[in-house]
Amino acid sequence: MTRDLEGMRAVITGANTGIGRATAIELAKRGAAVTIASRSEDKTRPVIDEITRAGGRADFVALELADLASVRRCADVLRTRDEPIDVLVDNAGLAGQRGLTAQGFELTFGVNHLGHFLLSTALLPLIERASVRRAPARIVVVSSVGHYRAKGIDWDALRRPAATVTGLPEYQVSKLCNVLFAKELARRLGEGRVHTYALHPGVIASDVWRSVPWPIRPLITRFMRSTDEGAETSLHCATSPECASHTGRYYDACREKEPSARSNDAALARELWARSETWVADFAR
Repeated sequence: MTRDLEGMRAVITGANTGIGRATAIELAKRGAAVTIASRSEDKTRPVIDEITRAGGRADFVALELADLASVRRCADVLRTRDEPIDVLVDNAGLAGQRGLTAQGFELTFGVNHLGHFLLSTALLPLIERASVRRAPARIVVVSSVGHYRAKGIDWDALRRPAATVTGLPEYQVSKLCNVLFAKELARRLGEGRVHTYALHPGVIASDVWRSVPWPIRPLITRFMRSTDEGAETSLHCATSPECASHTGRYYDACREKEPSARSNDAALARELWARSETWVADFAR
């Protein structure tokens, strides 16, 4: 393992378990100072301890993606530190959980897309500054192969609890939003100081499925891959020289792959951006 990320800063959401944990540990092994943004410091402490015991550097900042006010506070803490961010990994996610966010958005959409939209755009000045020492800095958005199944975005449904039993159609929409966001951000930034990547980590037996109801959950997770395997494509997008010159692309199994036709709809991506920008401006105070 090389320490090619020495002196760099990585921020990753939801890294106390699953794919995020594996990603954070590997980034630290390669020399990055890792900030884990998650809900519980107690649950994150074992990851930080594992990293520090191995000679790495890691710290915690509180983040509740289902509350835009918390997202804003997290971004404020990181901006107060005034340290450039070389890699931001929008990793945290959930599936199958019914309810609304603190600001009244469908919970899966709010956590998987809207909270990350606010965090990424709020931290963008720090990410752009990092390109001085590592060009380009990178924003990595963990999506899913499930985005291919999304039929589109029902804007009204985003303001109601999940209507389906499993919550998987809502999850698919949120993952479509992830790809649309990464592509639209790339279009807005252009090729240069910050590059964006969306990815499918593989079908992974992680905590993202914890709210899918019994007996569906054990059936869908039985033959899934491990979280260490699931971190491979996140790490590829975050660190690999092979994709350093690319931006706004979608990856699966550490290879570029064509995403769904809907995720290539530039008009839909612009509308999602405009609505997301309005929503976070209205509520994240």
